[in-house]
Amino acid sequence: MPPEALTAEQVDRTGRAIEAMQEGDGAVPWTTGQHTDVWNHVEAAMALLVAGRSNAVDRAWEWVRRTQRDDGSWAMKYVAGEIEDASGETNMAAYVAVGVWHHWLVRRDAGFVHSLWPTVRRALDFVCGLQLPFGGIAWSQEWSDARPARVNAEALLAGSSSIHQALRAGLSLADLLDDPQPDWELAAGRLGHALRRHRAEFLDKSSFSMDWYYPVLGGAVRGREALDLLASRWDTFVVPGLGVRCVDANPWVTGAETCELVLALDALGDRERAVRLFADAQHLRDLDGGYWTGYVYPDDAHWPGEHTTYTAAAVLLAHDALTDSTPGAGLFRDTTMVADPEPLGLECGCASADALAGRA
Repeated sequence: MPPEALTAEQVDRTGRAIEAMQEGDGAVPWTTGQHTDVWNHVEAAMALLVAGRSNAVDRAWEWVRRTQRDDGSWAMKYVAGEIEDASGETNMAAYVAVGVWHHWLVRRDAGFVHSLWPTVRRALDFVCGLQLPFGGIAWSQEWSDARPARVNAEALLAGSSSIHQALRAGLSLADLLDDPQPDWELAAGRLGHALRRHRAEFLDKSSFSMDWYYPVLGGAVRGREALDLLASRWDTFVVPGLGVRCVDANPWVTGAETCELVLALDALGDRERAVRLFADAQHLRDLDGGYWTGYVYPDDAHWPGEHTTYTAAAVLLAHDALTDSTPGAGLFRDTTMVADPEPLGLECGCASADALAGRA
């Protein structure tokens, strides 16, 4: 293990810190009293699994199953069990597939996979139904018992990058269960092509570091292209000794973004920088095992003044990747899922671009 790794006791304490914020119905909110969304909830369930908090994991997945709506989506925000924002966000729905695949890697529990498969199918069918002509996935859809519902027809680069990983996770589950999903395969191929060749078509959120590294984290961009992409804004977002800025104009580093970049670097085999960044993030650790969301370095102040479950979860997943502590440690590498599907049925006029350029 690298010397910067957490001890087993520290991993356990952070798992307990996440579980302490879990609500009675199983939901894991951003922090005590704030809202829950299914993406961050699933990430927390994955981290709880890494930390061995089995009862909390089971309660979290029961919440996922119970709150899914008929169209395959979840509400964007739940507060104390009540819906605050009813719109359905595609990236949030898709991430359920990543969580189920991670659970399989760690526990090898076929019964769990079979029980969650209908949930995953509804979620990814909902997501694929909102793919745009250029290949990106529409951001969200208003939810209503009536159809059609209004679609927010802009695609987010970070969100679609995460969906790319989720579709591969879904296809891996489909392969495991011998239940082919050709529509997902087609959607994943088109989406991967858009993330490699048509990033300008996505909504411009380039001031956020997530838009910079997520095409790598989600697995669409690899090899020399990935290294060049990270090099292009490394000095803009990475603050040596502190971590990764959330927004390029603000002197504010955040633990979640830092540890997600750790995972992206690990996926590329860049262990040296991954380990160094993970160590940098540890100044956000508190004595109870929780993690402050971020740090404003000119003011020497944690902001906001709260521990967040998604920050602690990102830390535990990054730690697992760096130490190979569980069978799910390679989740963000290219070794645990089916291959990225070939881009077929493109509408952009460059159907053979990936084949000609190569993807190594």
